[in-house]
Amino acid sequence: MERSRIAVAGASGLIGSALVRSLTADGHEVVRLVRREPRGADEVRWDPERGHVDAAGLTGCDVVVNLAGAGVGDRRWTPEYKRLLRDSRVLGTAALAEAAASLPRPPRVFVNGSAIGFYGDTGDRVVDEDAPPGDGFLSALCVEWEEAAAPVAEAGVRTVFLRTGLVVARGGGAWGRLFPLFRAGLGGRLGDGRQYWSYIALHDEVAAIRHLVDGDGLSGPFNLTAPQPLTNAEITEAMARVLHRPAVFAVPAPVLRAALGEMAGDVLGSQRVVPRRLLESGFRFAFPGIDEAIRAAG
Repeated sequence: MERSRIAVAGASGLIGSALVRSLTADGHEVVRLVRREPRGADEVRWDPERGHVDAAGLTGCDVVVNLAGAGVGDRRWTPEYKRLLRDSRVLGTAALAEAAASLPRPPRVFVNGSAIGFYGDTGDRVVDEDAPPGDGFLSALCVEWEEAAAPVAEAGVRTVFLRTGLVVARGGGAWGRLFPLFRAGLGGRLGDGRQYWSYIALHDEVAAIRHLVDGDGLSGPFNLTAPQPLTNAEITEAMARVLHRPAVFAVPAPVLRAALGEMAGDVLGSQRVVPRRLLESGFRFAFPGIDEAIRAAG
């Protein structure tokens, strides 16, 4: 990709910060969307929950990447937090899409976050991007999240949706909590361990985003997951193997439900998601296997 001006919302998050480092290292001009008063020309003010974006700050941006949203696993899903999860994604996406579409020269591509939660619990069934949405809160949220980007797509901007799986990284997300437990010898399977986890190394997540930004003609949903999903039990064994720690503990399903409430359904649920469209587009994973993804995360 030629050197470009790229706006990133959610630049301080796990994926966003890694993406910004990668883009900056290659000489791109990155503009971060921030909720406070901007401290320089490389920052743009926005308030996603209130639907406000300083559109003038997006002038000249070739690419807009929206990865913003409150953390799904950060807190118990109270009605208030579920509202924040929705508003931070749906209202923020709508505001950013409208701002980008309103520019005299709109960006050439709009990349919007999403998640494999779109598909709901798929059990043992393998699903790709052609699968319909599932049931439950996260599925409905992902559908609204993607639909909120309609203004920029209707303006003729190539629009990509990143249906991301579980990101293997130490710095945040589900795996950010797993690493300390396993290093302390306290890791183990969740529930019966037969639920499928569709994972992706952080390095491959960033590389896939950049691949989709560069790929003229690539639009719509793309599953960002490694080619071979594994069960929670298989991943537990891999964590123990790579980190040289025992994994003898198991968290029973009733305990998870008591501790996590509604969110336990997503921990215990099964999502066997494959990245068909990403592979067909020519993307090659650097860390497709679970052992190498864990090692890459350190």
